[in-house]
Amino acid sequence: MALARMIVELRIPEAHSLKDRRQVVRSLKDRLRHGFNVSVAELDEAVLWQSATIGLVAISRSRDYLRGEMEIVEQAVTRMTDELGAVIEDCWWEFIEADANPDTGANPDTDPDTADQA
Repeated sequence: MALARMIVELRIPEAHSLKDRRQVVRSLKDRLRHGFNVSVAELDEAVLWQSATIGLVAISRSRDYLRGEMEIVEQAVTRMTDELGAVIEDCWWEFIEADANPDTGANPDTDPDTADQA
């Protein structure tokens, strides 16, 4: 199983209040959630009106699938931020290798056959 994580740091020059900032961030998060099979969250506190950090996570059995998906998501983020009047300061993504249980490959919380091994 593989996980991919993307971090997007934004500058929102047109935001003159927290309300303006929230509108851009909420719109971007909603569009990404509805357009792609990813989880999206705002990672920073809404302290600065003109900046935001967004995190995205996707999971799959196929690392190749995730690579393609994250490349498409990155292109979409670029397009969406342009449409919303935001500027990408930094955007990067990486793979995070994951295994439910490294010793057995099973999750003892959900797999009754391995529950007493944990």
